[in-house]
Amino acid sequence: MSCPEDRFHLATELWQQAYEHQKNGDFEEAIRLYKESIEVLPTAEAHTFLGWTYSFQGKLEEAIEECRKAIQVDADFGNPYNDIGAYLIQLGKPDEAIPWLEQATLAHRYESHCFPHMNLGRIYEMKGQWKKALSEFRQAVECQPDYEEAIHALGRLQARLN
Repeated sequence: MSCPEDRFHLATELWQQAYEHQKNGDFEEAIRLYKESIEVLPTAEAHTFLGWTYSFQGKLEEAIEECRKAIQVDADFGNPYNDIGAYLIQLGKPDEAIPWLEQATLAHRYESHCFPHMNLGRIYEMKGQWKKALSEFRQAVECQPDYEEAIHALGRLQARLN
């Protein structure tokens, strides 16, 4: 399989199969297929989603490592920056998460800028930095007006400050 187009097609097909297994909770098969996809052609998506699957198993350090690999493959892909930030929050390291989340908000290839804004808002709220938290929650809602969690967080914090 020397043709780059064929490799891309097969890698994408494997990645999509892995994602179906991941959605169904079959994490071991998802991991196997993500790894197979990466062997065919490393993509930021496969590394990021492999990391996401590891996170479901509580393997946050492995998840972070896969996200770092994703960034090496495509530094413009925003998902792994946000995911590293989210995993660091789960590990009780919110200050370490901030630069990763800030980078996610700037990523060119990212459709969900609302998530890093929401995560930054959570951190700033935990730290008692109300104005920063409000700003991040507002940006999350601006990015995705129907994002219920961000709407509730914004309303909750506004009520608290009034």
